[in-house]
Amino acid sequence: MDKPIGEQHVARSRLFYSLGAFGHDAFFALLSTYFMMYVTGHLFDSSDKAFDNRMIGYVTFIIFALRIVELIIDPMIGNAIDRTHTRWGKFKPWVVGGGVISAVLLAALFTPLGGLNVSNPMLYLVLFAIIYIIMDVFYSFNDIGFWSMVPAMSFDSHERDKIATFARVGSTIGGQIIGFVIMPMVLFFSVNQNGGTGDNRGWFIFAAIVAGISAITSIGVGMFTHEQQSLLRENKEQTKFKDILKILVKNDQLLAIAMSYLFFTTGQTLLNSFELYYFTYILGNAKAFSILGGLNTIVGIISVFAFPLFSGKIGRHKLFYGAASIEVIGALIFAFAGKSLPLVLLGAELFFIPQPIIFLVVLMTITDSVEYGQLKLGHRDESLTLSVRPLLDKFGGAVANGVVGMATVAAGMTGGATAATISAHGVNVFKVYMFLIPIALILVGITIFAIKVKLDEKSHAKIVAELEQTWGKQFNEDDNNATSEAAPTPQAGVTNIPAPVAGTLVDLKSVSDDNFASGNMGEGFAIKPSDGKVYAPFSGTVRATFSTRHAIGLEADNGIMLLIHVGIDTVKMHGTGFISYFDKDQHFDKGQELMEFWDPAIKKAGLDDTVMVTVTNSKEFDIKLLKDAGEKVTSDDNIMEVAKKD
Repeated sequence: MDKPIGEQHVARSRLFYSLGAFGHDAFFALLSTYFMMYVTGHLFDSSDKAFDNRMIGYVTFIIFALRIVELIIDPMIGNAIDRTHTRWGKFKPWVVGGGVISAVLLAALFTPLGGLNVSNPMLYLVLFAIIYIIMDVFYSFNDIGFWSMVPAMSFDSHERDKIATFARVGSTIGGQIIGFVIMPMVLFFSVNQNGGTGDNRGWFIFAAIVAGISAITSIGVGMFTHEQQSLLRENKEQTKFKDILKILVKNDQLLAIAMSYLFFTTGQTLLNSFELYYFTYILGNAKAFSILGGLNTIVGIISVFAFPLFSGKIGRHKLFYGAASIEVIGALIFAFAGKSLPLVLLGAELFFIPQPIIFLVVLMTITDSVEYGQLKLGHRDESLTLSVRPLLDKFGGAVANGVVGMATVAAGMTGGATAATISAHGVNVFKVYMFLIPIALILVGITIFAIKVKLDEKSHAKIVAELEQTWGKQFNEDDNNATSEAAPTPQAGVTNIPAPVAGTLVDLKSVSDDNFASGNMGEGFAIKPSDGKVYAPFSGTVRATFSTRHAIGLEADNGIMLLIHVGIDTVKMHGTGFISYFDKDQHFDKGQELMEFWDPAIKKAGLDDTVMVTVTNSKEFDIKLLKDAGEKVTSDDNIMEVAKKD
């Protein structure tokens, strides 16, 4: 593994990764939300309305079809990235290359391709389809490579949390600030104001600026971030699309949250995509959309930071229902706001505020379904499980693009239209698409969540506790479904096990956890800790990790299976106060720091901080304790002698 890089380099990596997230989401917002505004309002603006509407329909269908196809090839893109080995790392070449190429092609899409949209429509459609799919594929390379960099930039989970937080703030600002600046900048660069909608020149220059920012920030990620190289990052398996479908079907809680979120993300994306149309063609005040964009930028950041506060106090399920209710109320206020800007802003903000919270609830539930699937199916499918959420967002975006195209044609909001030209019938048709359909989709999502999603913090804690109890036994049982790893073969010789943490030695039989006290988890000892640093008692490999970071399963090079468990019922803390310095299958050396925990956090939660250390395959060994309960010990003191049975 590489040596830790300096604090200055760490800070630089965080900054440029956050800037990369800013450019990344600015690109995505322009593509997913505002590109259709250009297509429907400016790309086709001839005197032949039937021709314009027909071409808009073709382009809309091409986008929808290509995005669905691109969903299927995403896993292959992930595999290609996983197999990449260059002097610059695994991900950065794709982040930079994908970011630059997709940015150039996005800017090209905001042009009529030299007038072919009118002079040779069929050739235009062919070229449009080619440019769009190439752009989307390279964007996916950039997207997957970029968000996959978090675990590659650091093996310290605390540092990963910081990197992810910086990135989330950058992405929130990047995604929302586009709404704040788009119409003022489009109109500033436009020769013809066109009733507040701008012209082709203004839209292209704005798109070129966003594309340039996206490309530059991608290059910044490549130049100023650092991928740590390690054997544990080597690709071990290939992800296939059929595998995602298989895991999704068999893991019923993953399927439930996926179905709920599918309706949510489609409804949210659809209504969000219509907002600029509302300001332009209903309010007749496209510039006022900047107010909404500015509010969304501020509120989005607040929502991201508020999530852990609320989820810790009321739980994710209650938080989800509260957020979803506010979202529906906001959509209803928006629907009946008419031309009142204050009511429009109130409804739009109430609709937007819960979106980051709902996203994080869904993301955390999908993450917890990893352990649920592990317990139910007998194997862990981490990457496959977490790949579901991006697929759902892309599908929702594809559907939204298709619906927007149909709605604008039906409402008469195509080339040359202004607020003054939209009829009352057109307004009503538009509102059905903008409000009735999204609200219906969101209500379906809420219903599915209420009926099918049972996985919450308490049930997840029980699942993790059960996984802890079964870990280690798999090596002594003839159960092919229990593990895909070969059982370790204990080797002859005597191994001395030092204290992994400093403190006061405790008799394992006296701890208040029956599974450990009864010997069900194996023979061993316990320590009342005096500090929070956990060190490796021997050289070996990490074989079991838990998302709650309170325990670790180790396999010594000579076959000893050791479980180090910090605290009793600390699984309920869901990782709060715990830092891990390892990954599954990582090899470590004796004395290497593996974990760190903040003892006051455990005590504040009203839990016992006793550290339990057990040999989970005790039946294979003769075990002798070398020190008595009550003695003060450090990591230099040998506590237990383990020898292979004859």
